[in-house]
Amino acid sequence: MRFLTRALTGLFLLAITAGLLALAGGSLRDALQERANREPGQRPGREQVFAANVVTLTQQTITPTLTSFGEIRARRSLDLRAPVAGRVIELGPGVEEGGRVTEGQLLFAIDPTDAETTLALAEADLQDAEAELSDAQAAAELAVEDVDAAREQADLRERALARQRDLADRGVGTEASVEEAEISAASARQQVLSRRSAAQQADARVAQARTALSRREIAVAEAQRTLADTRIEAAFAGTISDLTVSEGGLVSTNEQLATLIDPGRLEIAFRLSTPDYVRLLNEDGTLAAEQATVSLEVGGYTLTSSATITREAPAVGTGETGRRLFARLEEPQGFRPGDFARVRVTEPPLENVAQLPASAVDAAQTVLYLSDDDRLQLAQVELLRTQGDSVLVRAPDLEGAEVVAERSPLLGTGIKVRPLRQSDGDAPAAEDSAQMMDLTPERRAALIAMVEDNARMPEEAKARVLAQLQKAQVPAQVVERLEGARGG
Repeated sequence: MRFLTRALTGLFLLAITAGLLALAGGSLRDALQERANREPGQRPGREQVFAANVVTLTQQTITPTLTSFGEIRARRSLDLRAPVAGRVIELGPGVEEGGRVTEGQLLFAIDPTDAETTLALAEADLQDAEAELSDAQAAAELAVEDVDAAREQADLRERALARQRDLADRGVGTEASVEEAEISAASARQQVLSRRSAAQQADARVAQARTALSRREIAVAEAQRTLADTRIEAAFAGTISDLTVSEGGLVSTNEQLATLIDPGRLEIAFRLSTPDYVRLLNEDGTLAAEQATVSLEVGGYTLTSSATITREAPAVGTGETGRRLFARLEEPQGFRPGDFARVRVTEPPLENVAQLPASAVDAAQTVLYLSDDDRLQLAQVELLRTQGDSVLVRAPDLEGAEVVAERSPLLGTGIKVRPLRQSDGDAPAAEDSAQMMDLTPERRAALIAMVEDNARMPEEAKARVLAQLQKAQVPAQVVERLEGARGG
């Protein structure tokens, strides 16, 4: 009983203690609130100012460029096919995959034995035809002489008949003599007709002999052409590609042996969208832009060539869009048919436009510019072109205004910013330092050795890169590509 009394007493004291602590906490809270309410003033919140990169919007005349990709093609190529069937007995010097040949050089020689035999037989037949024509012409001349002799004989018979008739009229001759003279004259006239028929037959024989001679001459010419076709020569200087035959192989008529490509006459075929194509047209529908630049990045170096747009495809193929254009490469050294290269076409210049970073314009074609108190204002611009990481806009009302270069969700209308400007004098220096760099002698020697040992690099490109590495300052892009191809 005593234990229960003590337990209840302890619980009572604990409850009283908890109540007193709660009362003390409430009193302290009320005191703090009352003190806060009695303070004379409260410090106002400070406005947050954001830093933002700004650029000055300047209207100027800019020449934009269109970028596309296309395939390098040969403007001059020739399929080398076998005109006759037979065995290949000889390959000319340089006739190998990628080999260079000169104009008029022997490329392939096919066994000429059959062609020589055919030519010999055709020449023998030609001699027979010539002999036949000579014999026919001699016979024709004799036939003409026979006709002349028959006509003379007929004239004598006619004069004898006239003399016998005159004698009979005077009563000296007899009727029998007259009849005999008439028979002789008629026989002479028949002889003339017979000789004329023989002469015509002789002339026909001459004509047939001449026709046969012409046929034999044609056969000889064809045999000579067939014999000449056993030797295939280069129509122009170029490079051998797609070689499919070797010495000793059998080929059939019209079988393709190789392809001859002129590496100095190349073009690129590329496609533009219809809106881009329309921007290149003049008022009369002709292309206003003809100049382009073709570049190819291969193995850490870049091949570049100027190009001239020469023509456009006359029709749009099934399932295709846009327009297909062709440009002739002015400096094709290093390029090869089949390369996939970049094309930059120079458009007609645009006046009163400004170039801004692409991040300065949002999807609604608006920009944020600074007011006099460094607060942001929203303005509408006309987006004309996209040029890589920048855009071309037209905004005549914002001439000279400072525009935010990089939009972010934190920036909006009315927000005060701290503009970060890049001085004009420091920009070129920074750009030059990013483009050119100095090399240590060891690093320069390692890069030169790597270029000289690269067997896949064309000689023209190798000479160009070596010339850049010999200078005091080397383009940083070239160094990065070479070291990237080496693996660091």
